[in-house]
Amino acid sequence: MGALISFFSLLGFLSLSSEKENIDVKIISSGFIYETAPFPECHASTLLETPEGIMAAWFGGTYEKHPDVSIYTSLFQNGEWSEPALVADGVENETFRNPTWNPVLHRLEDGKIVLFYKEGPNPREWWGLYKISDNGGKTWSKETQIPPGFLGPVKNKSIVLPDGRLLHPSSFETSRIWTSHVEITDPELKHWKKTEIDGAGFGAIQPTVLIHPGGKLQLLFRTQQGEIATSWSSDTGNTWSKMESTGLVHNNSGIDAVTLKNGYHLLVCNPLKKGRNKLSLLGSTDGISWEELLVLEDESTGEFSYPAIIQAKDGTIHISYTYHRKKVKYVHLNL
Repeated sequence: MGALISFFSLLGFLSLSSEKENIDVKIISSGFIYETAPFPECHASTLLETPEGIMAAWFGGTYEKHPDVSIYTSLFQNGEWSEPALVADGVENETFRNPTWNPVLHRLEDGKIVLFYKEGPNPREWWGLYKISDNGGKTWSKETQIPPGFLGPVKNKSIVLPDGRLLHPSSFETSRIWTSHVEITDPELKHWKKTEIDGAGFGAIQPTVLIHPGGKLQLLFRTQQGEIATSWSSDTGNTWSKMESTGLVHNNSGIDAVTLKNGYHLLVCNPLKKGRNKLSLLGSTDGISWEELLVLEDESTGEFSYPAIIQAKDGTIHISYTYHRKKVKYVHLNL
C-alpha cells in the first residue's frame, strides 16, 4: 500500500472510500520534507499552520539520546520545503551538552509561534523549555525553562480553551511507571496548573486531545498495555474520568489525533501489537467507534512512527511522521 500511495501521489490524487461512513480520502501530495540533512537520524515531528505556510519541526542527530540531537524546523511555502534549520539544542557550555526531544509547535493569538521541547539525558530526567518567534520562525528567542514539575505538551499539540487558556497534554515517565496529566496555562505561559489523570491500571503517556460538542474533551493515550486508552472531561479539562480502553490495538508508540471543523475525528497510529511497520489513518464520528480510512505505510519491516496531524484553515489535512528514522514524511490530503 505504501508504494501504491507514493505512486498515485505523484499524480496528485488518490481516492479511498469507506462504506460505513462514506468518507472519501484524497491525497493531494506526499513526499519527504528533506532529502539530505546534516544529521543521519530524525524523529518526533510536529506541524503548525502559519500565514507563511505549514511549519514542521523535529529532532535530529547521530541517533536518539546522542548529545548532538537538536531541534530543526522547515517551512512549506510555494510548494517546497525550506532547508532544515537548527533552532534549539542542549548545549550547556563549551564541553557539555544534552540531547533535545519532542518539539511541539503552537501559534498564539497574537501571531507569535511557541516552540516547546525537552532537554535532558533521557525521558525520565528531561525538563521542559520553550522558545518564541515573533517573525514566523525566522529567528527565535532565548530558551525559557518551564517551572519544575511541569513539562508542557510532551509530544502532541496544545489546544486553546473557550476562555483563551491553553491546555497542554502531558505525561511523566520513570523506569517503571508512566503517568499522564494535563497542564493549563494562561496564553503568556506565566501561570501553570496541573491535573493528574487516574490511569486505572494503564501505564500511559503522550496524550492527544479531541474536542466534542458542549465543550467536552477527550484524551487518547499511548499505553504499555497494547491498546489505546481514553479519558473524558466535561468541564473543559479541570477534571477527567478514569482511563478506559478504546479497544484499539496499538504497539506502544506515539499517536496523534485532531477534531475537524465539522466535528469528525481523525487518529494516526500504528494498529499493531508489535512493530512500527504499519501506520494508518482512522476516523470516528464520536471518538468511540473507529474505522481505518487510509493505510499510510505497510511494509514487512521498517519504522513509520510518531505522527503529527493538523487541519488547515482551508479544511485540508496535513500529516507528518518518522520514516525509517532517516527522514520526515509529509502527506497532504482532503476528506
